[in-house]
Amino acid sequence: MTGRVGTAGGPAGLRPPTQSIRRRLLRALLLWALLWSTALALAVWLAVREEVDELLDDSLKSVAEDLIGPLLRTPLTPGPMVGIGATPALQRFVWQQVAHVEGAQLLRHSAGAPLQPLRPTPTAGFMDVPGWRVYGLALGIDTQMLYVAQSRGERGEALAEVGLAVLLAGLPMGLLGLLWLGTRVRQELTPLQALSKRLAEHDPLQPGATLGEAAEEELQPVHQAIDALAARLARRVGQERAFTAHAAHALRTPLAGIDAQLAVAVREAPEALQPRLQRVRAAAGRLQRVVAGLLALFRSGVEVQRVPLDLSTLAARLPVEGVVVQARATAALDADADLLTAALLNLLDNAIRHGAATVTLSTPAAQVLRVQDDGRGLPPPQRQALQQGLDAEDYAGRMGLGLMLADLVARAHGGRLQLPEVAAGFAAELHLGPVPAASASRGQGR
Repeated sequence: MTGRVGTAGGPAGLRPPTQSIRRRLLRALLLWALLWSTALALAVWLAVREEVDELLDDSLKSVAEDLIGPLLRTPLTPGPMVGIGATPALQRFVWQQVAHVEGAQLLRHSAGAPLQPLRPTPTAGFMDVPGWRVYGLALGIDTQMLYVAQSRGERGEALAEVGLAVLLAGLPMGLLGLLWLGTRVRQELTPLQALSKRLAEHDPLQPGATLGEAAEEELQPVHQAIDALAARLARRVGQERAFTAHAAHALRTPLAGIDAQLAVAVREAPEALQPRLQRVRAAAGRLQRVVAGLLALFRSGVEVQRVPLDLSTLAARLPVEGVVVQARATAALDADADLLTAALLNLLDNAIRHGAATVTLSTPAAQVLRVQDDGRGLPPPQRQALQQGLDAEDYAGRMGLGLMLADLVARAHGGRLQLPEVAAGFAAELHLGPVPAASASRGQGR
């Protein structure tokens, strides 16, 4: 029951990586912002495109109407006209004066206009020809037509400039909205972080322990569920402690009587039976130490009673046979004597069962009690598996009562049990929490 180690336990199952609510929300917000911005930009683009097309068509018509007067007043000369349509407002357009008599005849045109008539037949109003948007207007002279045109490339550039302006105007607003939403998400998740801190300091086994009211309405069910779970846990632990205490007390007196009767039997029995009786008495002694450990385990939830301890005196009082116990105190040690004695008895019993002849008790630092034996020790993988179990408080299937009890005693003092690597044998260090102020003032002369 007090074995040093059992099985190391199977490998832990693969667990999915921890997910962050904040990161998931931010990713969802970013995706939504991108989709929303894309849809909004597309809608704005379609609306702006229609408006830009209408504005450019109005400009075509206006240019055509403005050109009628200058063309009618200017004598007809073939070739490109330099003076007409040279104002900045008209430079983005080209025009043709075409006579439709037995076909289309180009009479004159602006610089950059096609050298072939834009339309083979007289056509008034807006029209599309390959590469051009054209507006035709009759000049009132025979069958002459004025065609004012704008290239598709020019119109595409105008639409691109408008689209870029819309994008540049909307993108900062989208980014600001995303930053604002991210800030709000962090603020809304702050109560969860505060709850995790409260849980880290929360001891559900303390009488009347409760998380109290939640900071946010949505977290109130979580608080209630945790408080209900803590109440069930406290009841379960209380029942187990009550049973352990009752069982240990019920066993201790009969075991003491058995040991006394065995002592008498050893003295009175024939010499041939004495070795067997000695083994029975040793087994009964180990059982007594287990019972003492169970009592200490029951007390581990109770406030410890720290007193200054003399390590040599403590070692001399340990009722252990079959091993030499040496004490080398060099630092202060304040601890609960009963709890520490129970832990040491089980650790010594472990050492005996693993072939140790000598056990050394020492204090390498203040509030650190080291128990090192010269027994068979453990392979490094087993020792590491034990340490991992102690760190995680995962005792089931990893260790016997001895190490578990020692760890519980150390934790009851505000510390923990460490299994340092040693060249030979096995070592366990009980870190018993910070040195009380009174002990610190006394120094190490103990």
